[in-house]
Amino acid sequence: MTSGARPAEDVEVKLPCVDLDAVRRTLKERGGQPVTDLHTEVNDLYDDAERRLSARGAALRLRLAAGRALLTYKGPARFVSGVKAREERQTHVEDAEEARAILAGLGFAPTFRYEKRREEWLFEGCAVALDETPIGRFVEVEGEPTAIRRAVSALNLDFSEAIPYSYARLYLDRRSKDPSLPPDMVFARTS
Repeated sequence: MTSGARPAEDVEVKLPCVDLDAVRRTLKERGGQPVTDLHTEVNDLYDDAERRLSARGAALRLRLAAGRALLTYKGPARFVSGVKAREERQTHVEDAEEARAILAGLGFAPTFRYEKRREEWLFEGCAVALDETPIGRFVEVEGEPTAIRRAVSALNLDFSEAIPYSYARLYLDRRSKDPSLPPDMVFARTS
């Protein structure tokens, strides 16, 4: 029996950005509305022992941010009007440790951790995230394809520089060129 509900979709572009401060200024000047202050996110990707989720381009993630936990499933990516689209299902989790135990009980184990410092805005009908990561700074713009193009242009970013890959894929590519990098994409810890 199916519910007939249409799958939720994550439609976005990710662009490298040298100067997040310039994008932030543009957001303020052009009427962008801040949604969240700068905060740290810790994201753990999960898969089974055979890595069946990642083999088909899907992802299972537990995100911790600002004292909250969010469990997310993302389906395989496809491209629509030059932007990445994929099914996305998510729910808030009351207890992250219990969620980890449930995932383990279902046969899922953490396979990769990535961290970022993120600030979120609403702009031109899109969600805009300013991300600082251990491998660089990025702007993610999520919304309808035409709204995404309009927002990217209004932010003085170059749509042709859009990156179709996840942070996990970007990091694994970087690590293949520099095996001295740690296995997870995390910020350096200071003592």
